Amino acid sequence: MEKNKRLFVVAILGALGVALGALGAHFLKAKVATGILSPDQLNGFETGVKYQMYHVIAMLILILLNAQNQSKYFNWAYYLFFVGIILFSGSLYFLCTRNLFGAEWLKVLGPVTPLGGICFILGWLCLGLTAIPVKKG
Repeated sequence: MEKNKRLFVVAILGALGVALGALGAHFLKAKVATGILSPDQLNGFETGVKYQMYHVIAMLILILLNAQNQSKYFNWAYYLFFVGIILFSGSLYFLCTRNLFGAEWLKVLGPVTPLGGICFILGWLCLGLTAIPVKKG
């Protein structure tokens, strides 16, 4: 993917992270007081926001690193972080707010969260692979 498109994706994910963080801090926090959301659900939502923002920053750094020294591992890490945000943070957002929508069926997303975590781990390992020198024939 072209650098400008990647930067656009990072910008959108970052803006969404800030917006969702504000939603959690204000709107959802008030729902805990009414009993619609549990403190654990609010905490889970906030965890999704934190991990999204951590990996948005990492994706931005990957764009910059790849511009200096292109590596397939930078590309893999970028995509794994993107998928991780969708699966990990996205599933947490839905799981933790399902009471607001009366959508208990969203519990089916429970197994998706660890898959996103695995994507994050694999992305960090790909980043680590860029540090291993490649012997050229």
